Amino acid sequence: MNAPVASLFRPSVCPHDCPSACSLDVEVLGNNRIGRVRGLAAQSYTAGVICAKVARYSERIHHPDRLTKPLMRSGPKGSGQFCEIGWDEALDRAAEAFLAAEAKHGPETVWPYYYAGTMGLVMRDGIHRLRHVKRYSGMYDTICTNPAWTGFVAGTGRLAGVDPREMAKSDCVVIWGTNPVHTQVNVMTHAIRARKERGAPIVAVDIYMNETMKQADIALLVKPGTDGALASSIMHVLLRDGLADRAYLGSHTDFSPEFEVHLESRTPAWAEAICGVPAHEIESVARLFGEKKRCYFRLGYGFSRQRNGAVNMHAALCIPTMLGAWQHEGGGAFHSNSGTYGISKRMIEGLDVFDPSVRLLDQSRIGAVLTGEAASLKNGPPVTAMLIQNTNPMNVAPEQRKVRAGFAREDLFTVVHEQFMTETAAMADIVLPATMFMEHDDLYQGGGHTHIMLGPKLVEPPGACRSNHEVICALAKRIGAEHPGFAMSPREHIDWALRQSSRGSLEELEKQGFIDTDPPFERAHYITGFGHRDGKFRFAPDWLKVPLKNDGPMGPVAAIPRFPDHWAVIEADDPALPFRLATSPARQFLNSTFTETPGSMAREIAPSLLIHPEDADALGLTEGEVAEVSNARGSVELAIRRFDGLRHGVVIAEGIFPNKSHRRGEGINVLTGADQVAPRGGAAFHDNAVAIRKVQASG
Repeated sequence: MNAPVASLFRPSVCPHDCPSACSLDVEVLGNNRIGRVRGLAAQSYTAGVICAKVARYSERIHHPDRLTKPLMRSGPKGSGQFCEIGWDEALDRAAEAFLAAEAKHGPETVWPYYYAGTMGLVMRDGIHRLRHVKRYSGMYDTICTNPAWTGFVAGTGRLAGVDPREMAKSDCVVIWGTNPVHTQVNVMTHAIRARKERGAPIVAVDIYMNETMKQADIALLVKPGTDGALASSIMHVLLRDGLADRAYLGSHTDFSPEFEVHLESRTPAWAEAICGVPAHEIESVARLFGEKKRCYFRLGYGFSRQRNGAVNMHAALCIPTMLGAWQHEGGGAFHSNSGTYGISKRMIEGLDVFDPSVRLLDQSRIGAVLTGEAASLKNGPPVTAMLIQNTNPMNVAPEQRKVRAGFAREDLFTVVHEQFMTETAAMADIVLPATMFMEHDDLYQGGGHTHIMLGPKLVEPPGACRSNHEVICALAKRIGAEHPGFAMSPREHIDWALRQSSRGSLEELEKQGFIDTDPPFERAHYITGFGHRDGKFRFAPDWLKVPLKNDGPMGPVAAIPRFPDHWAVIEADDPALPFRLATSPARQFLNSTFTETPGSMAREIAPSLLIHPEDADALGLTEGEVAEVSNARGSVELAIRRFDGLRHGVVIAEGIFPNKSHRRGEGINVLTGADQVAPRGGAAFHDNAVAIRKVQASG
């Protein structure tokens, strides 16, 4: 009989979701294997609760299909034909290609491209050090946060809000434009605690009856891109019925008679015609907010992924401000704390050699960039070499047909550093095997909470896998990039960043596991003033002066309404494209991550389309039949799921399934556009006008 494998639980951090960044308790077994994964109870935001997909992480880290050796393309691009090579040869070939591209077109022809497959500061952001030293093209990261962050900061002047743990102390929790049951399970932990301990109702606002809406006490079902109308009508009722805190408005905001006049016409009946929420429901929820006062608004990313997303975020944020909810414990609003940590990344990113004159290429417009559109290239040289880490643009980027055409170019040399053979890796010239988060040291901060956390190396990686940091440093040596950061280990980077940021040291963080950076009540609640120079919240923001990352105005900035409103720039339906499609998150996936995990795929099964039964009947579609969903950008075929939990004319495709899961080999993002959301860019993933038709059986 074999002796039992000894195990112990060690702390770690989930790197896959920036709002949650859950603190973990990982069972480490012998032979470089892990067992159970639990939430760390000692970290009071995670509070011992994690999502099911991360609890099953042993499936992923020990998956037999992990990449474990460097590969070189041996067949046509996209053929999936590779041969194994050694690390030295792989890195030498990559370096030679980058140097040759630079010699022909200049350094900006090389585009390091990355994103959020890991949220660790060392492993995710070290790629900047290479690009800054070499003056490679930068990446303007627009695929996730820009509309949401811009809309929030337009009001508050700072990317910070009330500690999410205060949801448990609220008298009413409002979850707007996010489905935390699928994407941020800890939000539900604290919201449900308020319900149990204080009798606080949970109000959810979303575009379909997802799992969060089903668990809410009040569910407001809106049409996509119409949140601004709902928010404006709620504020109309608050003012009309004397429920607004006028003293607070006078002391802490730019509230004006002109704004009040503007809201007089934004009645519940007006909003109902736009957003679909019945006027009586708007009246009722507005009175609830006015009576409770201690309302906590948890504002998500989903409702900002429209062409009017920044305006919608700002409009929803204005409601707790009109209530004066910020004054109360358990009241106010929260979207992200990403602007509060103050961790110095000067060494990690090589910011001491940053040159702002080097062009930034829009991450969301990778298709346009790689197919040579001059404006997207900033009228500069073509991109002929790429290093890609932590992202899968061949599956997740908008305008997929352009993206595919770009990666298929014979003059584009691509190095992809990955954990699995993703769609993007399959298009590469060199594929390098990457570590997972338990196989290297890293430093994390939680966008959705207040903790800085250490994720230590727990097990050795399989085969020849190397970390992002190792690859960046090895390439730097071969291409002549010199910087002190290339000679430092991940642990040295962590210690340097903590000390430079006055956050202690690595030794201290190792003892504690995490640092709670929750600011004083007065600062978190903006009692001493908002982040704008005059300390006032902005109901009428200057959208061109929002103090946030900026690559210049984008989209129809001049048309942005002065006050909160419905801004009718969403992709309008018409007789040819009568349905509005949103590509909402699946519970078992995180973008294209976890789509390779058996437990996740078994639960999500296959790509499908949620459609109202009456809409399905009008199209002659029955449950399980296949329909073609199309617009000018492309088409996909999806199995029909009849679902009455959405408005007429709205359809939902949950999850980014692998392209191969679709009958035509093209994923859902073939339908999404890459036009830039005003005023700071971003992709409108949930804003797609489409046609739907029944696919006739062949033969």
